[in-house]
Amino acid sequence: MLSFAVTVFLSAFLLFQIQPIVAKMILPWFGGSSSVWSICLVFFQAELLLGYLYVHLLHESLSPRRQNLVHGALLLLSLATLPVIASPAAQGSGFENPTWNVLIVLAATVGMPYLLLSTTGPLMQAWYARSFNSLMPYRLYALSNLASMVALLSYPVLVEPYFPVRNQGLIWSVGYALFVVACLGSAWQSWQGVASERERTASPPESTPRPPWRECLLWVGLAMTASILLLAITRHLTQDVAPVPFLWVLPLSIYLLSFILCFDAPRYYYRPGFLCALPVAFVALDQVVDNRGMSVPALVALLSVSLFVFCMVCHGELVRRRPPVRHLTLFYLMLSIGGALGGSFVGLLAPALFNAYFELPIGLFLCGALVIIVLWRELKPMWRWLALLALLAYGIRLGGISVDYVADYRRVLRNFYGQLRVSDVTYEGLGVRRAIYHGRINHGEQFLAVEHRRRPTAYYCEMSGIGQAIRSLAGEQPRKIGILGLGAGTLATYGRRGDEMRIYEINEQVLDLAREDFTYLADSEARIVPVLGDGRLMLEREPAQNYDLLAIDAFSGDSIPTHLLTLEAMQAYLRQLKDDGVLAIHVTNRYLDLRPVVAGAAAQLGRTALIVDLDPDDGDRFCRHSVWVLLAQPERAAQLAKAMTKVEPLLPRPGFKVWTDDFSNLLNILK
Repeated sequence: MLSFAVTVFLSAFLLFQIQPIVAKMILPWFGGSSSVWSICLVFFQAELLLGYLYVHLLHESLSPRRQNLVHGALLLLSLATLPVIASPAAQGSGFENPTWNVLIVLAATVGMPYLLLSTTGPLMQAWYARSFNSLMPYRLYALSNLASMVALLSYPVLVEPYFPVRNQGLIWSVGYALFVVACLGSAWQSWQGVASERERTASPPESTPRPPWRECLLWVGLAMTASILLLAITRHLTQDVAPVPFLWVLPLSIYLLSFILCFDAPRYYYRPGFLCALPVAFVALDQVVDNRGMSVPALVALLSVSLFVFCMVCHGELVRRRPPVRHLTLFYLMLSIGGALGGSFVGLLAPALFNAYFELPIGLFLCGALVIIVLWRELKPMWRWLALLALLAYGIRLGGISVDYVADYRRVLRNFYGQLRVSDVTYEGLGVRRAIYHGRINHGEQFLAVEHRRRPTAYYCEMSGIGQAIRSLAGEQPRKIGILGLGAGTLATYGRRGDEMRIYEINEQVLDLAREDFTYLADSEARIVPVLGDGRLMLEREPAQNYDLLAIDAFSGDSIPTHLLTLEAMQAYLRQLKDDGVLAIHVTNRYLDLRPVVAGAAAQLGRTALIVDLDPDDGDRFCRHSVWVLLAQPERAAQLAKAMTKVEPLLPRPGFKVWTDDFSNLLNILK
């Protein structure tokens, strides 16, 4: 028993430890979008499906000892794919729709080791049941989920803050080699426990009839619904804050906790209590899908508790309907099919089919419908009709909320990089103000009246750090300005005749909206040169541009992607500046304090950092609160300090570790 338990625990730990490692490894290569994590989950769920299918076919088609031989050979072969370090050759490919590029990179990096790790749980349970003639191997499944949760929770606390991501991959590879040794040991013990190659199971197949297909479909539906809700709720947590490992692992840990509780001891799923809590969770989550504002702690708590209730109901009902051990591999295969279908729906189909985030309302409705199906035979006729009426009313409510997602907006678009919305609001005396939103975050706005439309607004108004910095560029000579992140194109307002502005934008839909719905680009007197692609990668590939000023204003939701703030990124920016050029970085954020990140890099690169924290008057319609950090040579910084207002020096935080491409830690900059 001990060798099987060790193998299962180690495999599950590695299985889920590699997920944030490889996701963080490739996140900078695809724009730092939160969608990268969704695609990673789709890949991992598909690998689990293949792994469970492999186990099912192995268990049904080969004799016990041949199973040991085949699996042992594949384990040894997988060692040739180590270490699990993603190839940098994938950087900068497929910006328009990088979904398939993400999947290809994952397959090449960790495909075979992850596949074999995914087989371990069900395979060890089947071998354990065969070797010890045990009818209760499901506790090994609970043990595997416990190890998975430990792996996830330990990553943002014990791994990410202390080890560069490349070293994380190397250490994981050593752990995988140890797992191979442990798994081979379990295979040998299983080999010895088989009295004959002809022995297949402790009980003849005919004594345990195969579950009907309607039961299998119900297993798939319950697993799929939990997967849909996991990914949809994770997106709500990461879209507007930041695609950080902590916010990845929290929902996934809750998802795994429900597996642990349900499979380790079914009594933890107290059915009456959770079924009563389910409608409460539906009503509570209405606060989120209805797009009502709330504080971050309240949002995280509400989503987490609601997800726990949903997963406990789905997984608790799965455990109540689990088959005899003879059909254990079929049961896990159906679970993995459901997980893969749910992940594919949210990660692959939804961005292509929908222009808004409709997958969460769909997941909530499916959850309610499946609960009624599960309870149908147990309910009296009156309660059946009441349940159907409640489901119909809830469906109408969810449909209304889904319509509200798009009804009050001029334009609604969605792709790999998230959802974009354009809205018009009329202000008395100023006319219509048009704004562009990424998720729920304002990424630029313009007053359309002729007398106001050339006036810079929001985070880019004349009193902002970037506004003052551009105005301070001396002389009448043409200026060359670079901008990472387009938004509505507001900074084009500062362009003068003869100036050149190169604007780097990764999302082609943003460029289309800036051209079609706003006039900043068309009205600018400067020569506007849009460059489609990841700004940092484009700058690294271009010859020296000799910018007078380079503005870093690329946001995913409410946060700058981390790969744009590392020491190597700053070095790339400085190489594109003139000797007296200014690097301006937009660090406005509701949830993260990015100032020590920029200050630490500036000190290491020998630059002086100045900060302009603008808090406009309540009645100011043209300015929003903004925080800009300006980096320049000491002499140039002294000139800026004299020419600008509300500017202060920004000093490094003592003991703060500078971010690099291999190391970043968002936990220590949370507000």
